Amino acid sequence: MVDALMVTKVASKADYRAFLTFPWTLYRTSPYWVPPLMSMQKHRFDRAKNPSWQHMEGDYFLARRGGQVVGTIAAFVNHRHNEFQNENIAFFGAFEVIDDQAVAEALLGAAVEWAKQRGYTALRGPATFSTNDECGVLVEGFEDTPAVLMPYNRPYYERLLERAPGFAKVMDLICYNFTTQGFATSPKVQQAIRVTRRNNERRQIRVRVLDGDAVKSELETLKDIYNQAWDRNWGFVPLSDPELDEMVKDLGQFLDPRLTFFAEVGGEPAGFMLGIPDLNGALQRAYPRPNVPEPLTLLKVLWHWKVRSKITRIRVPLMGVKKAYRNMGVEAAMIVELLNQVDVLSSKMGWERADAGWVLETNDDMNHIVEALNGEPYKRFRFYERALASASAPAVSSSEPRGNEDA
Repeated sequence: MVDALMVTKVASKADYRAFLTFPWTLYRTSPYWVPPLMSMQKHRFDRAKNPSWQHMEGDYFLARRGGQVVGTIAAFVNHRHNEFQNENIAFFGAFEVIDDQAVAEALLGAAVEWAKQRGYTALRGPATFSTNDECGVLVEGFEDTPAVLMPYNRPYYERLLERAPGFAKVMDLICYNFTTQGFATSPKVQQAIRVTRRNNERRQIRVRVLDGDAVKSELETLKDIYNQAWDRNWGFVPLSDPELDEMVKDLGQFLDPRLTFFAEVGGEPAGFMLGIPDLNGALQRAYPRPNVPEPLTLLKVLWHWKVRSKITRIRVPLMGVKKAYRNMGVEAAMIVELLNQVDVLSSKMGWERADAGWVLETNDDMNHIVEALNGEPYKRFRFYERALASASAPAVSSSEPRGNEDA
């Protein structure tokens, strides 16, 4: 007799802890999954603490079979996304599931019903909880750990979603890998650098590193550029002020001024590029666990970061160029300076490569730039979407309370 499969809303502290900790069970044999710190996991899903929930609402669900948790999903609406993109859609995220089509479809079905009941016209995902966070299903590039702030899933997720009724690909995101040592030795790259530097001179483009003696004011400049760099690219949602403040605060903990660049055009601030050490190299060695005191884990992280560094990759998670300065070579100028800087520092720091991701598959200009500089696509993430019956009336905000669910 097959045990009954049940999908229920997270309703208790025990449910909430099961929801948070299920990935440790699912990926316990994976050599590539990088576990988050439990404090980060709790903060992400705590609707009273994560500033993203100031403009979102949603529910968490657990799938159980025979009393065992076999999957999780979140169904939510990001009102900021719908307002900025002029859409009326809901999302699913926190999608973690065993290799079982019935379980996957039950979880997705719960999210579909959640969205239908509230009058949304499509369900898209996965995103936890926007394109500024972990998003997409990994469909290429499984033989490597993810870069920091990027998701990982097992290869069968693509099959489960492809076979789920009504779901189809809507967009791919591409991550590029750069080999940093000897970056400028390739004739192809040398030519691209010459073209970029001639363009810099002609257009008065200057790229400088962040001033380490004035980090606070420099990060304010970064925020100012970001706030003017908004665009309606597919899926993009500008960070709210609280989200941006939290991001700057978090990044400040492991900011390397040598990897953060500002571009000026004619002396005016035009863009920025923020590179960070890929802490996943240290996190994977420390391997945070839900039942291990976090201070002990943090000591291990520091050891593998500062003392016997296991960090061999950097990542560029954030870049922005003001609209008035786009399509004039500012992006290429910053990428060249970043990779040259990493090339110089690589032997001392142990950095072997850089992750430039992600880029929309439809962003031809940026894809051409990174490919001209020998960036190789090495990971691909995919968004899926299911159309829902059109609502007869616009969706409205739920009146359900959104209390602190921190276990």
